[in-house]
Formats: sequence, structure tokens, C-alpha cells
Amino acid sequence: MSLLAPAEPAAPPGAARRQPRPPAARRLWRKATPYAYIAPFFTLFAAFGLFPLVYTAFVSLYRVELQTPGEMEWRGLGNYTAVFTDEFFWLSLRNTFTIGVLSTAPQLVMALGLAHLLNYRLRGRTFFRTAMLLPYATSVAAATLVFAQLFGRDFGLINYLIGVVGLGPVNWQTGTVASQIAVSTIVVWRWTGYNALIYLAGMQSIPQELYEAAEMDGASRWRQFVHVTLPGLRPTIVFTAVVSTIGATQLFGEPLLFEGSVSGGISHQYQTLGLYMYEQGWGFFHLGRAAAIAWVMFLLIVVVVGVNALVARRRIRKEAGR
Repeated sequence: MSLLAPAEPAAPPGAARRQPRPPAARRLWRKATPYAYIAPFFTLFAAFGLFPLVYTAFVSLYRVELQTPGEMEWRGLGNYTAVFTDEFFWLSLRNTFTIGVLSTAPQLVMALGLAHLLNYRLRGRTFFRTAMLLPYATSVAAATLVFAQLFGRDFGLINYLIGVVGLGPVNWQTGTVASQIAVSTIVVWRWTGYNALIYLAGMQSIPQELYEAAEMDGASRWRQFVHVTLPGLRPTIVFTAVVSTIGATQLFGEPLLFEGSVSGGISHQYQTLGLYMYEQGWGFFHLGRAAAIAWVMFLLIVVVVGVNALVARRRIRKEAGR
């Protein structure tokens, strides 16, 4: 005869999963830890991004001279009125638009073609992909000075090649269209390879099955590019177009160093908004007006990006409704 110990009462459901609550300090630390990880970024952004933006808006409402930055005189919207009534502002805005079109459209088309070639299995394609970044890694000052020599009127290589085919020399630094083409050429040379690598990454994310299906249907490589590659790259193309537009609006180094003049040529023929702002702030010492120009450029970029986003959204909705 064996004796059995009485069975212990069953634990209520969920009691095995219950654990003692951590102290309040530990719970607070767990909640604060994610914010502590991202705090350095927001601290740097507030110090070097948000504060300068807000302070520039504040300065744009005052009359501030570079010689006496501590003396501020309230002007309200007077700086903006002076900017919009200045003929050189509208000239620089037109030059910015012209140079932006002359540099953005060719570089994106060339980048798309180079990315399409690099997407094939070529010998030494790693070398060519690396070489695409060399112009982007080159200093703006060094590249611009070299191109300024190439576009020289008397001893430039470009005019020499033009003379070989029987044409007369072009004054690339004083002509309006010629100087804008020269500045745009520098921008195209620097940024084409960068955009080509972005397009290449987008092409490699397109499923290979789509190309195989198109090839089975008898589509040539050109039709595959038009009907498979381009639709798959549409978000990437919109991104590069927006970024290139922003870069064209802020263009500064290339036109400044092309001739070494803050006025953008003898008749302001290639003065951009960036050069115009620099001339007002550090050439004429009007810091308040320069701050107003900076905010006009910022609002212009916001409008351009907003229009691009609106057009892209409408196109996506239109395609989704088919």
C-alpha cells in the first residue's frame, strides 16, 4: 500500500508567464534609450540645419551690414521688395533656369545611356563603374579651372578644335549663350557618372523575368529598354530630376571659378542665384538682403519639388486607374 502526497492546487492561467515588474528607473531607461540613440542626429540638425534656417529668416527682416553685424534696423519685407525690384535678380533667375536646363537634361540622358551600357556583362565593367565616380570625386575648383583653360578664347583646346573644322573662335567667357553652355558643360561632366550609377542600381533591381518574357515575345533590346527598363526606372528618374533641379538652383562653384567674378561675367550673363546672393552679402555687404535671397531660393526649391511630386503622384494614380 503506497501513500501519495496530496496534489498541489493548480496555478491560475497565465501565472507562469507573469514576471515581476522592473523598477521605475529601468522602465524609464528602456523608453528613453531609442531617443538617446537618435539624439545626436537631431542635435546636429538643430544646430547646423534648423537654427541657421530660422536665423536667416529673422535676419532677412532687418537691415544688416557686414561691417556692423551687431547693428540691426527693422525693415520688415523691405529686403524682399528690394530683391524683387532689382533687375539683376530676375536676370540671375533666368540664367539659373537656362543653365539648369542646359545641364540637367543632357546629363540625365547621358547617364541613362551609360547605365544601360554598364548593365551588360562587359569586360572590366568594375573598372568602368568606378571610373564613373572620378569626375564627382574631383574638386570643383580643380575641374572648373581646367575647363576654363579648355574654353579659353585664344589658346583653348575647344576653339582649336573648332578652328580645325573651319569655324571661327568663340568667346566663351563674354558671350551669353556661349558662357552658359561652358558652365553647363562643367556641371554635366561632374554629375553624369554619379547619376549613371544611381540608374544602374535601379536597373539591377528590375526583375530579370520581365526581360526574359519580353525576349520570348520577340522584343528587341530597344523595345525592352523602352517598355521594361524605363517604366521600372520611373521613380529613380523622378528622384534624379528633383535632385538635379535642386543642385541647379544652388549652383555656385562652377560659375564663380569659371572667370573668377562674383558678377557672373562682364554683363552678368551667367550669374546664378547663388552668385547673386554671394554678391549682395559679401560684395555689397548687405547681409539682410542676402538672407532674403536665400529664403527666396529655399521657397523656389520647395515649389519645384512640390510640383514634381504632384506630377509624379498624378501619373501614378492615372496608371493605377487603368
